[in-house]
Parts: sequence; structure tokens; C-alpha cells
Amino acid sequence: MIFSAHTRRISGFSLLLSLWLLSPASVSAACDADARQASGSIYRICMPARAWNGDLMIWAHGFQAANEPVSIPEDQNNFGGIPVNAVFNALGFAFATNSFSKTGLAVNQGRRDLLDLVEIFRRKKGTPRRVYLLGASEGALISTLLLEQHPEIFNAAVAACGPLASFQSQINYLGDARLLFDVFFPGLIPGGAFSAPRALVDNWRGYLDQVVLPAVHDSGSRPALEQWLAVAGVPFEHGDFQATVREAVGDVLSYAVINQQDTIDTLGGFPYENLTRAYSGSTDDLRLNALVPRYGADAAARREIDSRYTTSGTPRRPLITLHTLRDPLVPYSQTLGYLQRAWAAGAEQQPLHFPVDRFGHCNFSFAEVLFAVLVMLVADGNTGALQRLDQALAPRQLAQLRSTAQHHGFGGSPANWPRPAWLPPRGD
Repeated sequence: MIFSAHTRRISGFSLLLSLWLLSPASVSAACDADARQASGSIYRICMPARAWNGDLMIWAHGFQAANEPVSIPEDQNNFGGIPVNAVFNALGFAFATNSFSKTGLAVNQGRRDLLDLVEIFRRKKGTPRRVYLLGASEGALISTLLLEQHPEIFNAAVAACGPLASFQSQINYLGDARLLFDVFFPGLIPGGAFSAPRALVDNWRGYLDQVVLPAVHDSGSRPALEQWLAVAGVPFEHGDFQATVREAVGDVLSYAVINQQDTIDTLGGFPYENLTRAYSGSTDDLRLNALVPRYGADAAARREIDSRYTTSGTPRRPLITLHTLRDPLVPYSQTLGYLQRAWAAGAEQQPLHFPVDRFGHCNFSFAEVLFAVLVMLVADGNTGALQRLDQALAPRQLAQLRSTAQHHGFGGSPANWPRPAWLPPRGD
């Protein structure tokens, strides 16, 4: 639901990586033929070419638009052209991922399908010593929910750029952006804010590129555009205004056009509400608030969100979070809110967060993602895989990893990084 139909930022975290970055001897791995789970989800298991270290790494991919077929999203399953499994297989991990049994909003389906995937792996390959999660965007929320609810299965997780604090707030953020767009650009998008015509859904990419974006970037539209950005709270880069606003506009509008009806159907009711919201940031806020239509969420949808889509903020296993500071699709406040809740609740395992000062949704470098994974392993007391780094990675990649680690206060070899002192002793 919540993520854009555009997967360019989610795809491999926009990793600036090419094939030569991995050591050539480490790229080979053996993947079984894709197969189907009972739910209809397609799954993939890949084993390392060298000896398996006994641990399993699961990749929870990001959002797929509701009008896409069920499939493993290959554009998300690579680090700059290298399959995700190759990175982890090179470090000795077994690797598994799946499609989820539906596209669009698939948090519940993804959670069930990943639990089933662990059981499938056990039957086919044996019981892993440890099971780790790496999730991005929608997959980050799924990974966090699984870690909170099943510490007996999952040892630790990395959750990148996900709506961890409040799923309701995420719905309202994107709903506000769509609704306010009609106020500042009336009539530009056919249909209502939450009832896109079928023809528009089917041809949205072309309509966005040929009609919406040219109108938004017309010089005469600049005052309206700047007010929309300010009132909706959509971030951009001042030094790269045209390109970043183009991306932000496309991302936040695409959800409402393509995925709104799927969200309503999946949640069992209309989820957006703004009955008491006071909007500010325009040149005439009094007039703005009089113009904005008001909606109330259906009780059934609210109950579903509260019971199935809301994190507790109390992980009992190590959780590492990443988020770009200027994410136009999932606001940075989502990760901050989760950290604050965990602190207030006195969570047994306080999450460890690494902010990334950059624009874009899931716009991380390869080194930043791998760094977060390595910190997760250290936090879990599992440093065995770190011994393979010199053999698995090329010199330039190792240099990038060390630079990223030093930026976050981790010096020296990853194998010698201290486990964060505030973490309690690791339980089995």
C-alpha cells in the first residue's frame, strides 16, 4: 500500500555497485529452482558455494504495486546488478526470499509467508543455527513485526526505511499529500483523490510523465508547488530542486492512484482520516482548511491497523534501523517515533539506529547496508561471518565499508567491533 509503484529507489537500495566490487571467486552460489508455497507465494533458496556457516539470511523485499502480478521482484533482488543472495552466500550464509502471496498491501501476507519460508527451509536444508531478517520499506515493517512477535525464530533484523512507528500516520501522510495536491492543482488528476478511474490506473505512468509533472514544473506553478510541499511535509533537496521534486511528486501520488482500492479492500474499510487536522504552511491557511475535504476512517480499518499493522516498540532481539533523513515516501519520523517508543517502554533490546543524511526512499549505498548487517551480527554475538570479509569483498568495497563504519564511530576490523555495551547478554 504505502510504497510507490516506482521501485527505482527500493531496487537494491539504489546501490552504487557493479560486478567487479565483489571478489570474483565469491560470486558463485547455487540457487534451487523457484517454487510455490501453499499460499501462492513464490520462494527462492540459495546456498553458498563454499561451506555453509549454518545461518540463514532472509530478504524481505519492499512494496510491489497492486497492479503487478505476484512474482519475486527481481529489480529489488540485486545490489547494483549482483543478486542479493551472492553477497550473503559469499559470507557463508544460506539465503531465502519470496514474493509474498499478493501484491499491493501485503504486510500480513508477507509475515505469514516468511514464517512459512523458514519452515520450508528447515525441511529442505536443515535447521539453521540462527535466522536473520533484512527488510526494506514494506519489508522493514514486516521484519520488525516478526522480530517482535517471534524472538524464538528470528535472532536479529535490519529494518531499512520502513513505517515502523505508526502505520496509521503513514496512511495519513500519503493521503494528505494526495488530497492537498487536488487543492493546489485542481482538476489536474482525473477522478476523486481516493477514487481513481480504471483508465487512469492502467495508464498512470504515462499520464504522470506527460501531464502531471510538466504542469507541476511549469514556472507559473511554482508558488502552488512550494505551498503543497510545505503543507504536505514532502521533503526535497534545495540544491537539486527539479529532480528531487519530480521524484517526490511521482512517489507520493502513485500510491493513491494505483494502490488505494487495494488498501481499502485489504484493510476492510477506508483507512484515511483528517477530520480534526489543521493544515498550515500555505499563504492563506484559513482558506486552505476551508477548502480541504474531510474524511473519517472506517472503524473496521482502524481496528485492523491497530491489531495487525502496528509495532509494539519492544523488540527482544537486536534490531538495527536505517533511514534517509529526507525520505519523501516514508518520513524519517517513522523511525524516530519507533526509537522513542522503545526507549519509553524500556524495551529489553533497544534498537540501534544509523541515520543517512541524504534524499530519497531507501537511497543507501552498498556499504551502508552491509555495515548495518554486520552491526546486527555483532549485536547478536555472531562474528564468524566477519572472518570471510577479506575473501568475499574486493579491496575497494572493503575500503567503502571501513569508511562507512568510521563515519558511525566503528573503527578497525569488523571482526573486532565491540558489541554495543547497552545490549543485554545474548540469550539462545
